[in-house]
Amino acid sequence: LVPQQHVTHCSLDIAFCRLSTVDHEPIHELHGLGSLATQFARDHHLTALGAALHDEAKNTIACSSHSQASNELAEDGYSGVEVRVTPQNTEIIILATRTQSVLGEKGRRIRELTSVVQKRFNFPENTVELFAEKVASRGLCAIAQCESLRYKLIGGLAVRRACYGVLRFIMESGAKGCEVVVSGKLRGQRAKSMKFVDGLMIHSGEPTNDYVETAVRHVLLRQGVLGIKVKIMLPCDPNGKLGPKRPLPDHVSIMEPKKEPKKDSSGLDYAEKAAADKAAALSAPA
Repeated sequence: LVPQQHVTHCSLDIAFCRLSTVDHEPIHELHGLGSLATQFARDHHLTALGAALHDEAKNTIACSSHSQASNELAEDGYSGVEVRVTPQNTEIIILATRTQSVLGEKGRRIRELTSVVQKRFNFPENTVELFAEKVASRGLCAIAQCESLRYKLIGGLAVRRACYGVLRFIMESGAKGCEVVVSGKLRGQRAKSMKFVDGLMIHSGEPTNDYVETAVRHVLLRQGVLGIKVKIMLPCDPNGKLGPKRPLPDHVSIMEPKKEPKKDSSGLDYAEKAAADKAAALSAPA
């Protein structure tokens, strides 16, 4: 690199060779960043390289943790994972409906999971922590309901009956709308899709990022693989526990008008006139 040249305009040829020999191999092994190599070589900017490495590593840690946790904790009502990265340590919060099963007897299972995550991502000792948090409402969690429907279908329950049961439970939990789609060889050798809808569901716009939760699972049956997709439209919650705080853009709330006191011909309302008459009666001589 030329000392007088600005960092953002430097060529990436030499720096990329160093990166590939020193840092790129463990990152590629841990996070699957092989697709970024062509992007780095094309950009030729160190700032783009640093930003892409940081964002991709953070996202892939979350994605890998999510996939591993969903496979390991599916029977315990696994409902998602949150990754909080701080300068000192990394906190991974596992959301589940049965937190006691995730923790295990005397916290044994959560310690085993912590050790697995630490070795999987090459974290230093005592820099990663795993926590289990109970889902606020199981009926408003798309992942939990998708897993529930999956186990119902594995158990041999009819598709229509299982889907209607999940649909009813979601709507009774306070959701504004729900959509369940099951596709595959439901009957016979011909694949088809069945869709079950209830309530309100939005499909476009910025509010879908906040209001709509989506989960997809696959069921391995004897006749083939079934695909399950559950979409839940969350209600607006001012506290932010059951849904987003911000209301929908097209929501219109009509405030109740203030009640005006009734007035007589003299301009005084009846309450003021009664108080004036009472004061006059008390001040009058006996």
